[in-house]
Amino acid sequence: MLYKEIIKNQLPDGLYKDNGINDKELNVLGKALDDIQNEIDKLEIELLLATATDEGLEKYEELLNIPTDILKPIDQRRSVIIGRIRGNATVTKDLIKSVAESYDKGTVEVIENFESYIFIIKFIDTRGIPPNIEDLKAAIEEIKPAHLAVEYEFTYTVWSEVKNITWNDVKTGTWDNLKTRQIIV
Repeated sequence: MLYKEIIKNQLPDGLYKDNGINDKELNVLGKALDDIQNEIDKLEIELLLATATDEGLEKYEELLNIPTDILKPIDQRRSVIIGRIRGNATVTKDLIKSVAESYDKGTVEVIENFESYIFIIKFIDTRGIPPNIEDLKAAIEEIKPAHLAVEYEFTYTVWSEVKNITWNDVKTGTWDNLKTRQIIV
């Protein structure tokens, strides 16, 4: 027990033995303080969005009126929370970009077309459709001005990017390595 030793070391010389303070009393006090410290550590984990587990995320979702879906991966739930927090400001191109990037974990570009009342969210780093695109769409619908439409533009791996790659180049990699261009020829 950490706190038992701290308390014991704080007592003046002779007090520990001379006044009848024994190991049993120090054990009880030390355990109580250790338990309190453990609870403080758990609370710190749950209060920080970056480290919160299901319990902490449920509190955030409750505070932000987000339906809890325990079947979603924790990182996707965090993205929804971050998107909702970021979305509570004046809607600008930068805000839309920030919200979209919180869901995608990559770079996006927001392209405005004022004549057509449309803006496009173009995914730069992510190949294919991001796994939580429906959450992103819901968040964007919630924050965007009602008179604007939104379109999503995805990037895919095309044949011209991989046609010169041989089996030898990729046999130790995965499709995800190829999609994210981690296999360099």
